[in-house]
Amino acid sequence: MKIFEEQKNWNRRVYWSVISLMALSCGGTTLAQTNSVLAATNSVAPVNPAKAVNSGSSTNVTDLGNVTVIGRLNQARSQISPDLGATAYTHTQDQIESQSQGDNAPFNQVILRSPGVAQDSAANGDLHVRGEHANLQYRIDDVLLPEGITGFGIELDPRFVQSMQLITGSLPAQYGFRTAGVVDIQTKSGAFENGGTVEMYGGSYDTIRPSFEYGGTQGKWSYFVDGSYDHNDLGIENVTPSSQAIHDDTDQYKTFVYASRILSDTSRVSIIGSASYADYQIPINPNQPVPSQQGDGNPWSPSAAGLPPSSPTDLNDNQNEQNYYGVAAYQKSAGDLNLQVAAFGRESSAHYVPSNVPTTLYYNGGVATDENRILYSGGLQADASYDLGDKHTLRSGLMTMEEVVSADTTTTVFPYDSANNTYGPEQSFTQDNTPHALFAGVYLEDEWKMFSKFTVNYGARFDEYSSTTDNENQLSPRVNVIYQPTDKTTLHAGYSRYFTPPPLETVPSSNITQFDGTTGQSGVASGITPVKAERANYYDLGISQTLLPGLQIGLDGYYKTAKNQLDDGLFGQSLILSSFNYDKGRVYGAEFTASYTVGGFSSYANLAYSVAQGEGAASAQFLWPDPGTVDYVNSHWIYLDHDQPVTGSFGVAYKWNESARNSTRVYADAIYGSGLRQDGGGTIGVTPDGGTADENDPIPNGASVPSYYTINIGAEQSFKIDKKQTMKVRLDIVNLTDNSYELRSGTGVGVNAPQYGARIGIFGSVSYTF
Repeated sequence: MKIFEEQKNWNRRVYWSVISLMALSCGGTTLAQTNSVLAATNSVAPVNPAKAVNSGSSTNVTDLGNVTVIGRLNQARSQISPDLGATAYTHTQDQIESQSQGDNAPFNQVILRSPGVAQDSAANGDLHVRGEHANLQYRIDDVLLPEGITGFGIELDPRFVQSMQLITGSLPAQYGFRTAGVVDIQTKSGAFENGGTVEMYGGSYDTIRPSFEYGGTQGKWSYFVDGSYDHNDLGIENVTPSSQAIHDDTDQYKTFVYASRILSDTSRVSIIGSASYADYQIPINPNQPVPSQQGDGNPWSPSAAGLPPSSPTDLNDNQNEQNYYGVAAYQKSAGDLNLQVAAFGRESSAHYVPSNVPTTLYYNGGVATDENRILYSGGLQADASYDLGDKHTLRSGLMTMEEVVSADTTTTVFPYDSANNTYGPEQSFTQDNTPHALFAGVYLEDEWKMFSKFTVNYGARFDEYSSTTDNENQLSPRVNVIYQPTDKTTLHAGYSRYFTPPPLETVPSSNITQFDGTTGQSGVASGITPVKAERANYYDLGISQTLLPGLQIGLDGYYKTAKNQLDDGLFGQSLILSSFNYDKGRVYGAEFTASYTVGGFSSYANLAYSVAQGEGAASAQFLWPDPGTVDYVNSHWIYLDHDQPVTGSFGVAYKWNESARNSTRVYADAIYGSGLRQDGGGTIGVTPDGGTADENDPIPNGASVPSYYTINIGAEQSFKIDKKQTMKVRLDIVNLTDNSYELRSGTGVGVNAPQYGARIGIFGSVSYTF
């Protein structure tokens, strides 16, 4: 589309200008400062099984003025929100460099190297942790990142990460609302990243990705900034098994800024901001068939509707995504009291545009939807900890957030007389909705060290969710027990009550009667109820064991029961997710982790088993294809569409001269999945009186796509130019064996298109550090 192309060209010129100016302005070098507490390990494995109590050890910093204060404040901040009793898996900066594509990898690929994380297509949510739908919360320096409109990309870049944890299991009371996992990111800081890097990365799929990062100090200020531009022709997973996708270009721009100022030896203020802008083409299946039925089960005839013959290659759908985030935080550490207060705001948008409406109508059953959603979020978060002697540490806090969605949809359909099988002239219906919601939560907990090897962390939180259509709340008790019988063995057990409201931006509009008598009519038009908050009981039990120096293993099991089990999916043409509830849910599984590190050698292995099921179509029933399927789900447990029984990730790396600037690194890693769900495995055998369902319809989510694996390898060489400057070259080969594998078949609850993983890709980079 001409407008999109002109916008891309203009954005490219602006971004290249910014990068050039940054490179010129950062030409001088400054004295690098080091801090041993933040030195990266050589371990490639993002594995730190069953992490228990924060040790509270000293920062071990040298006397570097402001750097010492920053290290002490960082440690104090970690005491405010520790992962007591939960299971935490750590990714350091060096570990990210020792996996496929390093810090040029998409952010979700870093998380995928954690145990129990299943890969999905970008159009269906990307990742699933422990058998859950999305339900992840992101925190940057312990401040909540409000969720955005679910799209194809995560606006975050791994290059600004100093360290990161994926926290799962029975979460302490300070973590609310999104509870499948917490991605806790600690950013790079100018105090420890004094200098900069410029890099050029590119390779297969027309990939070109220039980037920069720079950090430094100025008086009591420290700062860090990065930015990148990415162009490739595989923006979304291919809808065919071929090596090249059709109509799949993307242009993405990202930047991140961090700044902090020391106010005193015990306090500081921090400012964080990020921005991303991305355009995506929607890939085309050249063999896409014309649907035989509309959503209500009636046959679809493009010629009877007056549409001329068309080819799938004439489709020209696009999606634009934008995300902007800002936070201002104040931290105080005074004796036994640690406190952080932060205000945050975010704007997130996704705009789906069917640019060739006649062709879209032809191949989408007479429906073409232009959908634009903008989510505005703003709120306040406060957390504090207070030491009450040697045995008790109290923690408390609150979070309040207001969200408003601007949801504007224009849908083109044909009036349809099912009795006479005739169509009227096409019509467009506009629906503009502005739902809003208030999220609020408070918590109080006590870390009780009953004796030296036994700790109990117990507490509760109260959450309230008030939206345009609903008002719900819940008191949620939490308790975790950590027992360390020896220095090499840690056991933990926990119970958490969870309250998970639906994401406001994915709650579908229930205004469906406007489409009665058209090709947009729903197959289920009665018994519609609004989407509810999920309420769950979660149990977790685990052990971690150090067998030898550098060799650690862990085993963790979990079980969850839920009322109003939340799920989401893609229904209809638009590639923006919609939420719905099952009446009941159950999720259970186990994870095994192992890592071994000695000298420059490191390795890891993660293997997980999971089962996720739901019963009863409890809300947004109009999203389902027909009454027969609804009746079947109301009386049978079915697997959730994102259920994958077996998931694995494995890696090995070696780094020579790891402490020197002339170093060599080689790595190999692999991902395995037994396959997400698809329709099949039998028939529903249900045809309700007066319904349009066929009893021979396949069981929803009753089968799985085939299992798959990918193997990736790479090498990196650093060259010392002089005392302050380094050159680094890198080669990555992704999917070494060129496997063609299917992530989604195009069938299943909330699955509207097939998705295939990327074929073999060869990428290289050159970077210069000064």
